[in-house]
Amino acid sequence: MLGLKLATDPKWIDIASKNISEILTDHAFCEQKAASNAISIIVTFGDYSDLVEAMAALAQEELEHFQMVHKKILARGWVLGRERKDDYVNELYNFIRKGHKRNIVLVDRLLFGAMIEARSCERFRILSENIKDQELADFYRELMISEANHYTLFLGFARKYADGIDVDKRWQEFLEYEAVVINNYGKKETMHG
Repeated sequence: MLGLKLATDPKWIDIASKNISEILTDHAFCEQKAASNAISIIVTFGDYSDLVEAMAALAQEELEHFQMVHKKILARGWVLGRERKDDYVNELYNFIRKGHKRNIVLVDRLLFGAMIEARSCERFRILSENIKDQELADFYRELMISEANHYTLFLGFARKYADGIDVDKRWQEFLEYEAVVINNYGKKETMHG
């Protein structure tokens, strides 16, 4: 369904499962950044009313997820800690075309969101199927479903506002680019690392 060209390195789950506090902290900040991305889309593309409504709801949901992850951190006696830089997301962001017509930038921003949600969905599935902590396994299974919905939301809006852009072709380009990017990750105790 997700179309990812390269699966997560199997070594990642071993690293992640041994560093749950780091994974949870990084995950919390990923949720915060996802909310910020939705708000940024609202600010930049405020003349698309249905997109504004959808992104406002998404931002709210992502902040709720942030709170849920933060509660998991606190329940284990840990603290949130400092934000982690997400090199994976920054590399994907560089693939967005800039200085083009507004709808080209919009489609790329939406595909960028879809790409991150797709990879996060895959990572949550891996966590839900492989970590021994059943509470967290169930939690990540629930979030995996949510990420899949976000993925389809972004793709749907990209198709709606394509205005002559071959979204399927551009999505394949994103998938190919992401495969090159993700090949350099899977070695750190972060959601995308």
